[in-house]
Amino acid sequence: MNLPVWLTRIPAFRLRQGVAGSALVALDRFEIAATAERMRVDRNGSVVSMLAIELPPGANNAQDLGFLAGLLRDRLRLTDTAGMLSDGRVAVLLPDTPEEGAWKVASDICESYPVGEARPNCEVHVYPDKPRSSTPNETGVGAGSGANRVTGPTPAARSGAASYDRVFARRTPWWKRAADLAGASLGLVVAGPVILAAAAAVRITSPGPAIYAQEREGLGGKRFKIYKLRTMQVGADALKDGLREHSVQDGPAFKMNSDPRVTPLGNILRKTSIDELPQLWNVLRGDMSLVGPRPLPVDESQGCEPWQRRRLLVTPGITCTWQVRGRNLVTFDEWVRMDLQYVQERSPLTDLKLIAQTAPAVVFAKGPR
Repeated sequence: MNLPVWLTRIPAFRLRQGVAGSALVALDRFEIAATAERMRVDRNGSVVSMLAIELPPGANNAQDLGFLAGLLRDRLRLTDTAGMLSDGRVAVLLPDTPEEGAWKVASDICESYPVGEARPNCEVHVYPDKPRSSTPNETGVGAGSGANRVTGPTPAARSGAASYDRVFARRTPWWKRAADLAGASLGLVVAGPVILAAAAAVRITSPGPAIYAQEREGLGGKRFKIYKLRTMQVGADALKDGLREHSVQDGPAFKMNSDPRVTPLGNILRKTSIDELPQLWNVLRGDMSLVGPRPLPVDESQGCEPWQRRRLLVTPGITCTWQVRGRNLVTFDEWVRMDLQYVQERSPLTDLKLIAQTAPAVVFAKGPR
């Protein structure tokens, strides 16, 4: 059982008063520490592990929290930071500690509980994440998922969990979700006839479905299917690797002038961005927002450097700073820096400005899409 929400809102000094001798910091301070550790790792190429601890079922009062805090105080180093997560779990940042070391801490904590009593559930998140493995472990989950789970004193019963990115992903503010629902609903009503006409034209001019669905990485690295009007021949994804050397975009992203996979009608749909209109459905579903970093295909997103994956801290969008200011004209590093600037400066005014700048950017855009 998770801690009640009110516990996560207690300032650090009050929490320490209620839990004698503990060193649990409040949510805001823990997030600052986690961000600082992530930036340190990005600079020096080291590693940081985070141990997330969920109290045993029924253990949700200050006394139970105090017992766990006492165990952490006796076990942790001065360089480690223990605090609260937004979901009520206790978390520990372990700098310069690989996954095995974090599991040793988890095992020590679990074994310190009295015999016969329920023990906490533990997850280990490592940054940067390990490369994903196509070979499943004994539970059927890729061994390189970036997080594993254990209940009890040994990590024998592990299962895949959220990545490090997902733990610190930022919830969509209420004002932004309200704007998304209103804008996407109105957009689908207004653009509905255009989408239907374009879909019919796609079916008439080339064999295959009118709607193209592709898996992308969204908030916190969570995968979802993005919907677009199909602008390429069927099976185009299988030809991508063979065309990689012709990409005009550096980094993991793929952009190509005169892409031979694009149909004649597809060229028109792309230049007018009509092919993007079905993504309004993604916005309604909550997979995307009207404004946010553009979601990359899974293979391209997985190819990003660790610091570049900070763009996954917010919900991806239909339009973004890169779309209106640097589309096809900047390096991938510059593209990501625009995204990270948006992550830091996200506000109603910023979103309104980007939405207003989108139409002119589409009309005067040059180069591949």
